[in-house]
Order: sequence, then structure tokens, then C-alpha cells
Amino acid sequence: MVAQKRGEPFIDAMADKLEEIFKMQETLNKRIGVETAGMTEEEKVKWTLNYLRAMQQEMAELTDSVPWKWWAKYQKFDEQNARVEVIDLFHFLISIAQVLGMSAEDVYQAYLKKNAVNHQRQDSGYVQKDENDSRHI
Repeated sequence: MVAQKRGEPFIDAMADKLEEIFKMQETLNKRIGVETAGMTEEEKVKWTLNYLRAMQQEMAELTDSVPWKWWAKYQKFDEQNARVEVIDLFHFLISIAQVLGMSAEDVYQAYLKKNAVNHQRQDSGYVQKDENDSRHI
């Protein structure tokens, strides 16, 4: 585990859970027939696109869980299904991370860095786009 740095929220149990989720996803992907370790660039492109397309569908299903048709009175908010769709998205997002060679620790560290960038952007008023502020992630 990574040592906690001042100002960074870190809970060993939560990091362990993220590690466990990554292991579970790797097991599921292998069972489905997708081995993310050692993929060629062509395979990485293929599976990144496959997972992105799956995520688009899950986003559509999540959208359908929310009454988005302002003209239709019959719709109801299906919060339970919305939660399931969020988890489906998480499955595919973790799979993409694994295709890109990212571990749970890599994701955690990148999240910490990007979160700090996002706070810096808010602190400065985020008045101009600067992709260079994320190059170190």
C-alpha cells in the first residue's frame, strides 16, 4: 500500500477494495475470453473500442432510468436500476484501464493527481484550457 500523504484522503481498506475489484474484473474478463495482459496495440485498440461502445450502451440504459423526457408524464425515476447501470459502467471502465496496462494502484495515483489538477483549476477560476497541467499524470 501507498503511504498516506498530508492532505490526501487514503484508507487502506478502500484501496484494498479497489485492488479486489480489479482482480475480480480480470477474472471475469478471462472467463469471457479476454486476456488484457500482453495485448498487441491492435488488440488494445479493438478492446478499448469494444468497451467504449459497451459503456455508451450502459450510459443509454442509465439515462433511461431517469425521467429525461420532460414532455412525458409516465416516466418514473428507477434509482435501483440506475445504480446497477453505474456498476455496469464501472466494469467496463476497469476493463479499459486494464487494457491500457493500469493497475488499481495506477488508477488511484492518477486519480489523486488529476483531482489536484481539477482543484487547482477551480482555484484559478478555470478561465482557460491548458492541457499541459495534466501531462504529469
